[in-house]
Amino acid sequence: MKTFFRLGAAFMAIATVSGSAYAAEGNPFIGRWALDLPNNGAGWLEVIQREGYLDGSILWYGGSVVPVDSVYVDGDTLYVTRLRPVERKDPAGNVIRKQTYTEILSCTVSGDTLAGSRINPAPTGNAVEKSAFTGKRIPPLPLKPDLTALKFGKPIKLFNGRNLKGWTLTDPHAANGWRVEKGLLINDPKQVEGQPKKHYGNLRTEQEFEDFNLKLEVNVPPNGNSGIYLRGIYEVQVADTFGKPIDAHNMGGIYSRIRPVIAAEKPAGEWQSFDITLADRHVTVKLNGQTIIDNAPLQGCTGGALWSDEFKPGPIYLQGDHTGIQYRNIVLTPIVR
Repeated sequence: MKTFFRLGAAFMAIATVSGSAYAAEGNPFIGRWALDLPNNGAGWLEVIQREGYLDGSILWYGGSVVPVDSVYVDGDTLYVTRLRPVERKDPAGNVIRKQTYTEILSCTVSGDTLAGSRINPAPTGNAVEKSAFTGKRIPPLPLKPDLTALKFGKPIKLFNGRNLKGWTLTDPHAANGWRVEKGLLINDPKQVEGQPKKHYGNLRTEQEFEDFNLKLEVNVPPNGNSGIYLRGIYEVQVADTFGKPIDAHNMGGIYSRIRPVIAAEKPAGEWQSFDITLADRHVTVKLNGQTIIDNAPLQGCTGGALWSDEFKPGPIYLQGDHTGIQYRNIVLTPIVR
């Protein structure tokens, strides 16, 4: 998954609540927030109480969930900050000075709704970028579902092996590197040397789903990188990570959120199988027949999500803006309530 959030950025949230609400809830800032960002972007913020002080993490558009540098309250205002290093260079490209800038987001809170604005200093220090965003408090997670008691509907063959019927790009303006050949769904995002980078699109189902089981096979090339987005918001990582230490950015992990308990990926170039169940904001991932994530809770969306709302139906979408990839035998079976 590509990182869009610039490392070391700073975040500040300002909230205003009534005294009665503050007294009833203790600290109204604590919890998880689903953020709706400019240009239909998705984000996430968590504020926690830890041993007498506040701490937090944030996701801003793409990339990973990252820790903040500080969290503190002044009256009805919560400040959450991250630092962004800036290197000053001479004409020859030598670093002559390192400085630190901050991004600032301010917002008000009314009940479970957040509304705010963001101020981002330009690297030169001569200007700022400003934008607005909103958010919703994320309800507590339910108990783990009993997977043995789930009832399933009729399987849906998402990919017919002949053409792209039932699929479309998430961004209709992006270049399309997807094609069907010999029963395979292939992405081939070619770049031309000496020309600006061409941005290729992600592929999504036209249908949208709630909870389900998803089975598919994928062939990852050397250094390959893709992703399978469940309901358009949770990315199951697809990458060439064979032989690497277990990490939440490895094959089969929920990107930057949930790490596999074991490494079950195969070497690049071999077909690999996924068996994924999404139920009640919990996920189970089986890779090549081994359970690597077992009914684990999903705390929020991942980078690159189509939206931050975890309760609306969404598509399966396959990441196509990184490297080449091949998929086949994509079958979804909805869970019946």
